Amino acid sequence: MKTMALPIPYAVTAVAAALSAADADAFIIVATDAAAVPDTALSQFIQQAALIDQRVGKETLLLHCALVPGQKLIIAPTGPLNRDFDDVRCFADVAKQAAQLAKSAGARQPVVWVQLPAGETYAKATEVVYLAMAQALWQPLEGREALGEAKVEPVSRIGLVGITVQEAEYLHAVEAGRRLARDLCGTEPERMAPRRFADYCVQAFDGSAVQVQVETDIDKLLADYPLLMAVARSSLQVDRHKPAVIRLEYCGEGDITETLLFAGKGLVYDTGGADLKINGGMAGMSRDKGGAAAVAGFMQTIALLKPKGIRVIAEIGAVRNSIGSDAFVPDEIIKSHAGVRVRIGNTDAEGRLVLADLMSHLREDAAKCVNPTLFSVATLTGHAARAVGPYTALVENGAALSRQLSASLAKAGDIWGDPSEVSRSRREDFHFIKARSCADDVLSCNNAPSSVTARGHQFPMAFLVVAAGLDQASAQHATPLPYVHIDIAGSGVDGGDWQHGKPSAAPVVALAAHYLR
Repeated sequence: MKTMALPIPYAVTAVAAALSAADADAFIIVATDAAAVPDTALSQFIQQAALIDQRVGKETLLLHCALVPGQKLIIAPTGPLNRDFDDVRCFADVAKQAAQLAKSAGARQPVVWVQLPAGETYAKATEVVYLAMAQALWQPLEGREALGEAKVEPVSRIGLVGITVQEAEYLHAVEAGRRLARDLCGTEPERMAPRRFADYCVQAFDGSAVQVQVETDIDKLLADYPLLMAVARSSLQVDRHKPAVIRLEYCGEGDITETLLFAGKGLVYDTGGADLKINGGMAGMSRDKGGAAAVAGFMQTIALLKPKGIRVIAEIGAVRNSIGSDAFVPDEIIKSHAGVRVRIGNTDAEGRLVLADLMSHLREDAAKCVNPTLFSVATLTGHAARAVGPYTALVENGAALSRQLSASLAKAGDIWGDPSEVSRSRREDFHFIKARSCADDVLSCNNAPSSVTARGHQFPMAFLVVAAGLDQASAQHATPLPYVHIDIAGSGVDGGDWQHGKPSAAPVVALAAHYLR
């Protein structure tokens, strides 16, 4: 398996061991009260520094201190944690600042002590601090390839006081998955054109427990993924823009007790097609592959952890939605892989078309699998970002609701700093996409922006259910298939800046915490 450079987490038994570590070159404290560090001399130093500089304990600072490795002491205060709205991201926010400060100061192997408040809310604060630091230190793939990883990402190891070796190994696997997801999502549309996206996946999983199949034969794709190929139609005139479907499979040792199925939206670039994006709306659309990237990232984490008793199947549609003389247009009626006649309402609602065919294939897999659960992951709607801000939106069907699946995912995400908002499909969503005549079976979308459409991130899930043939696998069916649509349009990049922000790799952490812990 290809190993990408990342700051390797390792376990440090106690503060005393961290302060005497020969290979460490900085000591970072992330705490509400830095003076509570369990070392008397260091605590006294911090108290004295606070008398001289009132920023100590209020801002993230670098202090010269002979008591710590490299004589670099970084104090990152979380602020108060006793308010109803405080959560573990208070640690993540200042951890990012501390990581950047350590890097700028020349530290390459810092050690971190985190003051853990009581209670479940902050139980994983140390782990969240590491993941936040790794997020802050990641640099784009193009930059690493042009300038060298060692130059742009010089921090090689991060010691974590109080975690076990097993916990460090878990964190390494999760971060490796997040890194793959960030690389796939955050890379420009030519470097990560559809088949180069596929190549990157093949390289990433080479020699691993995850099997990779890539389908690029246009005739086969036309037969098996008709909606996906409608989106790709105008891209076929350019060889490097031709689509690919990537299938990833993992089967753990022992008796399989659970199967997870993932469909990932991989729009490597979305011009909007015939419904062209205007007024600057096209910038950042190379990140419209964030859902596919997250799916691949989660598979990378699985490949490293090798969980027993679980099977995972993922299909990713790597496609470019181009504008041209052969672009598909609104009013066309296209039959999906599931045999459903889809009337196109808006060509800028292309992601759901790609997902529907992928999900139809996974639906067929589910019929032969043990205890299956289906997910679609996508940067699907502006409405999700408008409705829930920087959170992942979870929209579940009745079978998933009966198992409280989204609630469980959201709880895991809260503890691990990868939060979600829970939603569900309603009858209005299915009414919204119903056929208006006997000419078709379902409408893909209205022609207004999702952000100004009522239930703009919920009704697309209803479309996916119908177009993928999942309406026969509802909670009322003899063999219900739990299904959760995961919309990361609001959570997919830091700060909501889709052109320049760092991809967050959401929801890799939450999925791993729920299924792999």
